[in-house]
Amino acid sequence: MSEHPGEHHHGGLGQRMNWLRAGVLGANDGIISVAGLVVGVAGATPERAAILIAGVASLVAGALSMAGGEYVSVSTQRDTERAALRLERYELETMPEAEERELAGIYEDKGLSPGLATKVARELTQHDALEAHAEAELGIDPDQLVSPWHAAWASLVAFTCGGLLPLVAIAFPPPAWRVPACALAVIAGLVLTGAVSARLGGAPAGRAVVRNVGVGALTMLVTYLVGVLFGVSTG
Repeated sequence: MSEHPGEHHHGGLGQRMNWLRAGVLGANDGIISVAGLVVGVAGATPERAAILIAGVASLVAGALSMAGGEYVSVSTQRDTERAALRLERYELETMPEAEERELAGIYEDKGLSPGLATKVARELTQHDALEAHAEAELGIDPDQLVSPWHAAWASLVAFTCGGLLPLVAIAFPPPAWRVPACALAVIAGLVLTGAVSARLGGAPAGRAVVRNVGVGALTMLVTYLVGVLFGVSTG
């Protein structure tokens, strides 16, 4: 009986790791998106108010868009999981023997002998049929379905925290230092998010950091040049 709490703990840990990884990626998106816009506006005009208005608008729109996208995506996933669980529950009620044989076959494919696989399938089915079949056949824990509201709030908070970094960095320095200060702050933030995401994914940190910083630097360079061109053409 002791394996069940461990399985739930493992599933909960995996879910928390997924949320943490999604939060880091959301913060990364916030840094790059808002930095690209404020640097572009700073290239077009030295007006602090215009830069801040554009930055705040980008921050709010991006955060709401991320939250809404996550809510819709995770809601669809949750609906799919619920539909699969309803079908599994129906099959367990109408064809229990066939479902037990199917579960035994899954454990045979994993390397158990036919006799042991049958015994394991029977005991797990007697303990909690839906949980046993849902986890083995569908990869779903009926007690830990994804939450669209949690995903939406996590995305909103992560994007907002990331987006505040370039917005604050460009708001306070004098005009000549705004873009360099923002760029330095953004690079530092991207180094951190790149390293953390690589660590969570078990990948080499150096490559992830270089890739992350490269994308952010390219974004700021392109938007700054676009801002300069528009600023010159309207000046």
